[in-house]
Amino acid sequence: MVTYRIREYRPGDYEVVRDLFATGMSEYMPTLCVHMLKQPWLILVLACTFCLLLASSRSLLLPILALTLLLAVGRQLLGYIWSMYIERCLQEDLLDIQATYLDDKRSCFWVAEVEDCVVATVGARPSEEHQEELMLKRMSVRKDYRGLGIAKALCKTVISFAQERGYKSVVLNTLMVQREARAMYEGIGFQRYRHYVLPTVYGRLANCTISKYRYDVPSVD
Repeated sequence: MVTYRIREYRPGDYEVVRDLFATGMSEYMPTLCVHMLKQPWLILVLACTFCLLLASSRSLLLPILALTLLLAVGRQLLGYIWSMYIERCLQEDLLDIQATYLDDKRSCFWVAEVEDCVVATVGARPSEEHQEELMLKRMSVRKDYRGLGIAKALCKTVISFAQERGYKSVVLNTLMVQREARAMYEGIGFQRYRHYVLPTVYGRLANCTISKYRYDVPSVD
């Protein structure tokens, strides 16, 4: 049994927190690739390309090589787009964690430590949509410390903080590739209240869906 403790973020945690987030998000690339390969329009494009090349060349080698090249280029392009998304996150609230989360009493950022080593993170700040909602953000647990209850403990820390600060609910967003995270949130008691496709060109092409969850915080009275 691993012993861990949860504490507030300190300036010295900056690099490891950003690295934890970037590494954790990068791990979704294989799942994202599989998700893309299941899209009907992409299957149609690949099938048409294969058939056209097969009919014109009368050889299996050319269409197979062409599809292999297309898939390799697509993998690189998808990786580039995903890395851009990760970098954008690092340049937003994670660029100045102290100012974003700790200079305001309505928000906070925590880390989980195992033997003085930071292995997980989570942040919370007021929702941009409703001030009575607290937004849970940047949950990330190092791969070799998952399944130990650390993520659940961090979630409960956020819920307790929300209750102390008088928030009515805790809300969060998840992407379609974060299946394990959604199962964990639902197990704690979060309820999905909205599900939509990201309204961008990339979002529609990749059928990138976002699920929004809410946890109604019990009153302290």
